[in-house]
Amino acid sequence: MIDQTEELPSPGVTAPRGFLAAGVTAGLKPSGRPDLALVVNEGPLDVGTAVFTTNRVVGAPVLWSRQVVQDHVVRAVVLNSGGANVFAGPEGFQDSHATAERVGHALGVSAGDVVVASTGIIGERLPRQLLLDGVDLASAALSDDGGPAAAVAIMTTDTVPKTSHVTIDGDFGTWTVGGMAKGAGMLAPALATMLCVLTTDAVIDAETAERALRTATRQTFDRIDSDGCMSTSDTVVLLVSGASGATPDPEGFTAGLTAVCGDLARQLIADAEGATHDIAVTVMGAETEDAALAVARAVTRSNLFKAAVYGNDPNWGRVLAQVGTVPESVAAFDPATLDVSINGVLVCKDGAAHTPRSEVDLASERLVQVLVDLKAGGEVVTVWTNDLTHAYVTENSEYST
Repeated sequence: MIDQTEELPSPGVTAPRGFLAAGVTAGLKPSGRPDLALVVNEGPLDVGTAVFTTNRVVGAPVLWSRQVVQDHVVRAVVLNSGGANVFAGPEGFQDSHATAERVGHALGVSAGDVVVASTGIIGERLPRQLLLDGVDLASAALSDDGGPAAAVAIMTTDTVPKTSHVTIDGDFGTWTVGGMAKGAGMLAPALATMLCVLTTDAVIDAETAERALRTATRQTFDRIDSDGCMSTSDTVVLLVSGASGATPDPEGFTAGLTAVCGDLARQLIADAEGATHDIAVTVMGAETEDAALAVARAVTRSNLFKAAVYGNDPNWGRVLAQVGTVPESVAAFDPATLDVSINGVLVCKDGAAHTPRSEVDLASERLVQVLVDLKAGGEVVTVWTNDLTHAYVTENSEYST
């Protein structure tokens, strides 16, 4: 059972037992806003696992952290906004290493057990001394209710911090999964453009943790697509403290973790840069899950369709035009039998106009639901995106200037 009685905002990463967190201002952002977060696992377990961007171009923190998680032991995660540490030369990797060393020294743990994550502008080196001094500040500010402050410190173009948690009362005790994420643009599979820290006080082993994390991210973060652009810095890390003493079954744990990831993913889409509509594109009747996913992603990548939604225009022809771009070898369907519904209105039936599009209301609600029926099988997949707005263009044309 998921406990939804606690007041929002969620404490995020410090909702489970056995975790400390902090968010501080290190001076990395010219705005003077918080820009460095630290999350610490106090145990008794020190299990950790992570998934990263599939972009071939990655930042020094990703290179460092890939090595850290190989043995599935993670004691802390340090994250900064204000600079991505990508294409910063050999010194960039040294900066990540030095940051981990500073965290390790402050906490009395090995630098090799510290995940490092960075977000911000690409191609500029971080001021190392500010970064290291920020680690000292964060270490001194650690508390068991520091989750919300940590979530604020990792924001870049985000307008709100993003936290979530669920508490499960199972047959073998009560346990919690918490999390925080940042991301408001470059949201595209695999993953989204994001940093995310997930924590749990459940007693699970490394194999279960890794399998659950990969399942959860595949079903949530990999199915949001704001603008089709893939980041160089995506990191989703899961820390396991075991402090609850409760050992859930693997399926139950995966379900709880997926619930938190799903909530965070929706928060990312809801805060997408300049967006005025959240769009759920559901493809049903597919022969395979991969086929449904390919069709849904084709629709969510259409700037024409996304611009139409911004204009409150239920132009279903743009949906079907994108469906048709998916090769037959990937997704089987007969164009003459396709159905499309928008916000519950069947605007296209068996490949032809049905209910007049004028009956579709896109202006009253932020949520837009698009349903495409391929009538070729039984698989269903939903991918989330948002509309394409003037504000998105403005924000991204002025991002580094």
